[in-house]
Amino acid sequence: MQDRYFSFEFFPPKTAEGTEKLRNTRAQLAPLKPKYISVTFGAGGTTQQGTLDAVLEIQREGIEAAPHLSCVGSSRESIRAILQQYRDGGIRHIVALRGDMPSGMGEIGEFRYANELVEFIRAETGDWFNIEVAAYPEYHPQAKSPRHDLDNFVRKVKAGADSAITQYFYNADAYFRFVDDVRAQGVDVPIVPGIMPITNYSQLMRFSEMCGAEVPRWVAKRLESFGDDRESIRAFGLDVVTALCERLLAAGVPGLHFYTLNAAGATKAIWQRLKL
Repeated sequence: MQDRYFSFEFFPPKTAEGTEKLRNTRAQLAPLKPKYISVTFGAGGTTQQGTLDAVLEIQREGIEAAPHLSCVGSSRESIRAILQQYRDGGIRHIVALRGDMPSGMGEIGEFRYANELVEFIRAETGDWFNIEVAAYPEYHPQAKSPRHDLDNFVRKVKAGADSAITQYFYNADAYFRFVDDVRAQGVDVPIVPGIMPITNYSQLMRFSEMCGAEVPRWVAKRLESFGDDRESIRAFGLDVVTALCERLLAAGVPGLHFYTLNAAGATKAIWQRLKL
């Protein structure tokens, strides 16, 4: 069996204070020796410079960095220029996404779907980049049907993706079913579960509403019952997410990808509970 690998995700900070906080978070998580750290990319490239600055700094620290690259609202020329910047910086790993349309932007750009972006990266750069794509065990919120969503995923892999990271979920069965369905289509790339630690009830429900991730009713009700008691929310969240990770690891998943929200505490606590 292939070695499991673990990775962390950050978003590019927008202030000097945020940059300092992220450096502190990285200093706490670096000893866990992640395989790589990914950095998100704002809609329509709105955080392009911030993403580039963050990944180059992470790379200089001796950790593999993987910038996200979303194509909606972008031209081939702009994506070509970004790819060249990443190559010049020694970046070998990209998370290729369609991305959301930024508000106020009327043009979808020259790429409509993530598979077109993956195809373009491969055509432009050959095998320079390890390309990861997104997977949605509970279906993309804009998918016409589960079958349509599955077909979209298969297209991304056939376009040249090496592996996938899932949207976060709390229902392991949804992940196992998705992987079974993908394997039945003859696709065998690693599909790494995305893990979202639970530290804030209202934030979690807001994120989940936007991205289509289901928070099981019993979890939502328990979290809601704690009100403003942050310590209880954190303790319960740790129990729920640790149990999910234990089940996934016991089933032989290729690894775990933690959505850190630029904070180290909850991810580190789950890591320690899992004895990783």
